[in-house]
Amino acid sequence: MLASNLSSVFLVTQAVLPDMAQRGRGRVINVASTAGLTGYAYVSAYVAAKHGVVGLTRSLALEYARRGVTVNAVCPGYTDTPLVADATANIVAKTGRSEQEARAALAKVNPMQRLVTPEEVADAILWLASEGASSINGQAVAVAGGEVFTG
Repeated sequence: MLASNLSSVFLVTQAVLPDMAQRGRGRVINVASTAGLTGYAYVSAYVAAKHGVVGLTRSLALEYARRGVTVNAVCPGYTDTPLVADATANIVAKTGRSEQEARAALAKVNPMQRLVTPEEVADAILWLASEGASSINGQAVAVAGGEVFTG
């Protein structure tokens, strides 16, 4: 869990930051999770990894701010992806709920009562990569319909 969700982010960032700093411009946008902003039961390794991504993001943002590089994280809530499909299957297997009931339970944590779409996550990433976000640095942007507040 740590290798795929934290070490991979560290290694990729370590590889790209020197060139960005040398050019005096760059955007690093890590994908964390609302799990990196709060804790969730039964997924402690995942939560630890995503907290690590948020911490790495904030530290690197401070280190590279004067070099023209911004470093931010996008923190999706439950998003309609294969990962949520797997979680739904686990809920069905362990609780006997229907697939629809399991998906509804995941959507219920979002005040909008729905899963986030992959397109919404991509839109947040595109915005952070834009010139319009050039003063956004060191932030963990929750894309979760109000499930988690940052600040």
